[in-house]
Amino acid sequence: MSSFTTATFKLIQMSLSTTTTFGCVKLIGLGLFPSPPQLLLFSFAALLRPAPSSDMLLSSYRLLLLLVPPLRNIQDIYMAFRRLHDADPLDPSVLLLQDRHRSHFVDTEQLQEVLRPRQQMRAFLSQWRMDTRIRPYLIRAGFYGIYRLGHIIIDWPLITCLVERWRPETHTFHVPVGEMTIMLQDVTVILGLRIDGPAFTGTCMLDVAELCGELLGVTPPADALRGLTISIRWFCQQLSTPGPNADEVDLERSARGFILALLGSFLFPDKKGVHVHLCFLPLLRDLTQTSTYSWGAAVLAHTYRELCRANLDRRCGISGCITLTQLWSWERFHVGRPDFGRSTPYPAPPLPYALHDDDDDGVVAKGMDNGLLVEHGVQPEPQVKVEPEPALPLGCRWRVPLTRVLNPSGVLLLYRDQLDAQTSDQVLWQPYVEELVDQLPDICLADQDIWRTMSPLICFETVEWHRLELVLRQFGLHQEIPPACSY
Repeated sequence: MSSFTTATFKLIQMSLSTTTTFGCVKLIGLGLFPSPPQLLLFSFAALLRPAPSSDMLLSSYRLLLLLVPPLRNIQDIYMAFRRLHDADPLDPSVLLLQDRHRSHFVDTEQLQEVLRPRQQMRAFLSQWRMDTRIRPYLIRAGFYGIYRLGHIIIDWPLITCLVERWRPETHTFHVPVGEMTIMLQDVTVILGLRIDGPAFTGTCMLDVAELCGELLGVTPPADALRGLTISIRWFCQQLSTPGPNADEVDLERSARGFILALLGSFLFPDKKGVHVHLCFLPLLRDLTQTSTYSWGAAVLAHTYRELCRANLDRRCGISGCITLTQLWSWERFHVGRPDFGRSTPYPAPPLPYALHDDDDDGVVAKGMDNGLLVEHGVQPEPQVKVEPEPALPLGCRWRVPLTRVLNPSGVLLLYRDQLDAQTSDQVLWQPYVEELVDQLPDICLADQDIWRTMSPLICFETVEWHRLELVLRQFGLHQEIPPACSY
């Protein structure tokens, strides 16, 4: 950009917050002496404050061309001016939902609130102290890594800022350096869930009393049900404490209840985060087969759908697997990322007994004591030997003590400015370096051959597309303009 265009661009920037006279005085103080054409453009900028329409901008642009024919780089100046005043897409032929998108309401100052949480993982872990006897069932079903990941404090201003950049049309986050998205690779590496296997399909026409009686051993009362969803709190009261003489059937039923509550509070929370859909219960019938399903693809489909819902029509809340979204952001952006407080910037997942619960979680820390597992402050039965801990997914590395000395958190306007200023070299396009993945469990790397698949993601009635042709740089590939859609 020429020095002339740069000076004019600075004039336009100052017009957003100053008057014409004060802006000129400020420029002269900086050693920039505006020419008459620049003053003319600056005057138009001041007149069009605070939010000019596209017609007004276009009229100003044409008038400037008529009045100042020799003005060079006027189109660059106009486009910069347009972007400063109107953040909506310049070409609406692809992003068709802009008039309903959250960013539109933010740009026009109609919406400034932070999204409200709809996740109850913290409450669930504080109410249900897992009996160590059901631990082998969680490992067998493939959810022990999710349990050990536990509750991570959500930075809601960061989530809000990410939602403002999510595009339902493309299933990608739009940032200044391009498009990025949460992929199947992220789900399996961060959460340790399988992404290959049978899809989540089937009927939701269930006999609640018969199904719960068979698989849980109890029948929920009417006040614990809401349609085909059931209260997580009711689970905690009924199934959290199997008796001292509980047999394998009783322990397996308690494990099913624990997993179902884990699904409803962490992976597939509903609109309020306090109920879970019973459509997942048949998948827990045989816990040896539960781990074979494509849980990762289902979680990603549900997360995509909730991100799309949250940024349309001025929604004030969001559900879905918010922890996945936040950890994905921490792995790739410096915005809002806490510091590990160690010499190495990217520690591997900690040893299971070294996991740390944040002080304000309200959950007692977990650890090992004299060879006996201590889960949430509950001592296991004497003489019960602890089985070797399985390796943990990458997300568990954020369970260690974190600091915020170098990177402030919880400031929505700061996050917006930081994302606006992101450069390509600040983004970790490929954060999963060899030193990290070598220490992950086998499930995190088992399905690498489908990491780059472009296919629908299915979670019962929810079907969302896994669109990787738009984010090739996340695999270290050259990003080209994708071909036009054929439909």
